[in-house]
Amino acid sequence: MTVFEKIYEVVRQIPKGKVATYGRVAFLAGNPRWARVVGYALHVNPDPVGIPCYRVVNRFGETSPAFAFGGRDRQRELLEADGIRFLPDGRVDLSKDEWVGFGK
Repeated sequence: MTVFEKIYEVVRQIPKGKVATYGRVAFLAGNPRWARVVGYALHVNPDPVGIPCYRVVNRFGETSPAFAFGGRDRQRELLEADGIRFLPDGRVDLSKDEWVGFGK
């Protein structure tokens, strides 16, 4: 299995109504130093419907300004459709909405 395939397998597991950080996805994929690699993998996501890359945010709960599948506000729209509520400063409240791993 390639690094990207490991990353995609983790991202497929993020449940509706939750988000994961790039670092958490990297950790769960096998190497906590792969956070940037997670970003690269998600930017070239071959299956945006089956691999919900929009559920991945940065360590501050911020969405990507370079979201590859519809532009800057599209990621927020998709997260809101999943039931994610944003703080007044535009970030996801990771204390409430972060998914930390399989079965959690």
